[in-house]
Amino acid sequence: MFRIIEKERLNPTVTRMVVSAPRIAAKAEPGQFIILRASEDGERIPLTIADFDRVRGTVTIIYQIVGATTMLLDALEPGDDIPDFTGPLGRPTETGGLRRVAVIGGGVGCAIAYPVAKKLHEAGATVHTVAGFRTRDLVILEREFEAVSDVMKKMSDDGTWGEKGLVTAALKSLLDAGETYDEVIAIGPVIMMKFVCALTKEYGVHTVVSMNPIMIDGTGMCGGCRLTVGGKTVFACVDGPDFDGHLVDFDEAMRRGAMYRPAEAAAREAACRLLAGN
Repeated sequence: MFRIIEKERLNPTVTRMVVSAPRIAAKAEPGQFIILRASEDGERIPLTIADFDRVRGTVTIIYQIVGATTMLLDALEPGDDIPDFTGPLGRPTETGGLRRVAVIGGGVGCAIAYPVAKKLHEAGATVHTVAGFRTRDLVILEREFEAVSDVMKKMSDDGTWGEKGLVTAALKSLLDAGETYDEVIAIGPVIMMKFVCALTKEYGVHTVVSMNPIMIDGTGMCGGCRLTVGGKTVFACVDGPDFDGHLVDFDEAMRRGAMYRPAEAAAREAACRLLAGN
């Protein structure tokens, strides 16, 4: 069992949870993830490690309440236990040798982008962050990003936070102004990462994306998280989750993700009935 130490609502649909997991905290690195079950007979879902504290022995996860498992997870409170919490899984984000990096985060993907930006900042790299949200009410980790960014561009679809527009517009303005980067790291909705990569390909800037498809076991055995990268089949759980964004077949990834929507809707309805006591 893994005890919940802290719980904080970051916006109406996103929660930060700090979990006691000393063995995971001892080995965790930015870019890696855990797989948890919110109940003994629940489904397994992957969540990226948003932060960790090796001294306290804690791991921080940030999740959006969108499906059955995140609904059940969010019903837990500090002092409750999570029955299964496995990790760290996946390959850490490679940051060695990077001196100038643009980190692009979209929506709840900013929870994954933050520990990468933090590690780069602590290593002495110049970090330019572009964070995008639909509206101000959905913003998360604003102060945290400001603390680790040399430049921070804030974008929102409706203009209520920072500038009105998409993250690609902010990144293009930086590139057009003459900014150069060893690498762009983009993390967020698949469609966002697709268009970031289309832009950086025009400018010849190496780009890494973090892919988070459906996973079950997290060891490469189930094949649920397969992707096509550079014309070859790979598995996000063991070969990733980071990949060369210019080689990822984003359209295939989006089609595969859409396949599960009816099952996810049915699971949400069942979770609602369970939480309502029916």
